[in-house]
Amino acid sequence: MSQLNPKLLARQSKEIQRLVNYADALVRSGSQVEDRYWQGLAGQLLDKLYAGRRNTSVEQTLELLGSQQQNQHYEIVMELAEAHAESLRIEHQGVLYDALLFSAPLTAWTRYQLPQGVLTETQRQELDACLRNTILAEGVLCALVPDLVNYDEMPQTYQQAYEWTHTLAAKALGRSQENVRPLAPPEANTLLADARFLVGVALAPVGQPLFRWQQQGESAHAAHLHCIEQWVQQCTPILGPLFTGCQVQYLAPNAYYVNTREADREIRPLAVQAGVTWLQTAANIAPDQLRAVIVASGNEVVEEYRVGFSTVSSPAVIYGCIWPVLSQEEAESSLSEDEHIDIPDIIAALLKSLGVQHVHRLPGLHSTEVCEDCNAPFFPDIHGEMQHPELPDEIDLDPVQLH
Repeated sequence: MSQLNPKLLARQSKEIQRLVNYADALVRSGSQVEDRYWQGLAGQLLDKLYAGRRNTSVEQTLELLGSQQQNQHYEIVMELAEAHAESLRIEHQGVLYDALLFSAPLTAWTRYQLPQGVLTETQRQELDACLRNTILAEGVLCALVPDLVNYDEMPQTYQQAYEWTHTLAAKALGRSQENVRPLAPPEANTLLADARFLVGVALAPVGQPLFRWQQQGESAHAAHLHCIEQWVQQCTPILGPLFTGCQVQYLAPNAYYVNTREADREIRPLAVQAGVTWLQTAANIAPDQLRAVIVASGNEVVEEYRVGFSTVSSPAVIYGCIWPVLSQEEAESSLSEDEHIDIPDIIAALLKSLGVQHVHRLPGLHSTEVCEDCNAPFFPDIHGEMQHPELPDEIDLDPVQLH
């Protein structure tokens, strides 16, 4: 097990040094008893940082561990950071509760335009009842964000997630009527494929189940599958009218960070599929007339893959898709000669299944450059040059809005 450079660690803040030392102690721990001790100290520090709006120390710790390839330490700090952002223990009227920030995602793609997540009061009440009837255990307290939110509107830092957890927990306990304030996206969302999230906090007395499948003992797995089936069955008629003209998949409600990654994972192929379909139906470009170029993008490590689309008759980039990297394992395997997760091959196979036969994979690590004027990402052409995607002048698109 390699060690972090002591001189490099000594140049960091006291908070970063402490988080790294706690992670190192957990890596070396040989028992759950010792684990709980170090986890308790790390948790106290994280709560202090979040409450004091000093989230940057956590982010900088993860950047330091990632850059030094301290994978075990990185995973430990990330798990602790997420746990203390999305959960808490809170006492109310003599009862100690466990609270969890959760989400129920759906992924959707369309040839037209995805709707925003504004819900009617009737839909809010029906979704609340649906959660209580299918997912939450008996007697669990719950408070929901009033509307469906997208990635841009959700917490972007651990400290923001911590605030959502505490605000919604207070509302569920009747201590406050304050709602969380979703982050305002810079402009209207025009993606063809994206996720929407129903977000809330659930609270149960310590030692009591939060979810229905926890009440089933040895048959928990079958109960979990049944609960999810019931959730999808009852949720579909509530949200279906909002997503007219879209292909929708409902994912299982679960903890906030787990489901953010799961929705990311599900949306990746949908974004590619939606892009190819849109170019075919709206721009009238058949898949076999498209060229797709795949490059790895990032600063020091692979952060995402960018797919630039052009026609076979021109190198000009007309459209692009981003395939985010969701784990250290994916990032490292992308740069390893002994690859066991070859993401470009996965993307290429998907493109070819959609009828795109001209697929190219370029070597190297490319920039994550975006347009300074509109903030749109740049995508690669066949020569590896990162371009702003622009449809040819002869293609006149008037977006069709179904929502």
